[in-house]
Amino acid sequence: MMNEAAALTRGNAIVLSSESPAGDRTIRAVRTDGRNRRAAETRRRILAAAKEMISETSTAPTVVAVAKRADVSVRSVFQHFGDVESLFVTTVDSIGQDLVIPPPTAQDLSLPFRIAMAVDNLAQLFDKIVPLRVAAGQFAHHPALIERSNGLRQEVRRRVADLFAEEFAALSPQAQEELADAIAGALSLEAWVVLRRRDGLSYDRATAAWRRTLTALVTHRDDVAAAA
Repeated sequence: MMNEAAALTRGNAIVLSSESPAGDRTIRAVRTDGRNRRAAETRRRILAAAKEMISETSTAPTVVAVAKRADVSVRSVFQHFGDVESLFVTTVDSIGQDLVIPPPTAQDLSLPFRIAMAVDNLAQLFDKIVPLRVAAGQFAHHPALIERSNGLRQEVRRRVADLFAEEFAALSPQAQEELADAIAGALSLEAWVVLRRRDGLSYDRATAAWRRTLTALVTHRDDVAAAA
């Protein structure tokens, strides 16, 4: 138990003196906890600033710009992220945590409805990613970004195959792979960027184009006849 000499009252607070080993440990724990909280808040502000700037400008923000937006020093940004590439990759991951791939639509629904829902789900997801994808241009070959892009592509491919399982089942194994490749290419994030940014299509026109494309791919019957 701490003796009276080891504790000094100061108002409603109790200040542990340096003579108490227990007091030393408590003080160090409080100081460490305070530093950790401040570091976590600084990191949060830096990431929030980077995400806001990407959303507003579709460009990868500089460390100086992020530091100014977050109201922290440039040194603090480098202390937390090391370099601008690490900052961008971490920002990508943070944005990814905010995105949810919509669950697949029930397979027993009509084909036109499934096509419409697949397009709407992908379009809503990709529209949120477009600024990030455009901003990632200068880091396009970064291994971490390639890994995350491939992961998203494979997940979308799997969801589409599940949603149109009945249509895929009518095809030969080779035709199934070809159809999956065609859909993955036609309804990719890169294709959505082209429609929305390069061609300047509205959301409605872009989704209409995708519905026509997906309908043509899924209902194409030449391979079905060949397989039969």
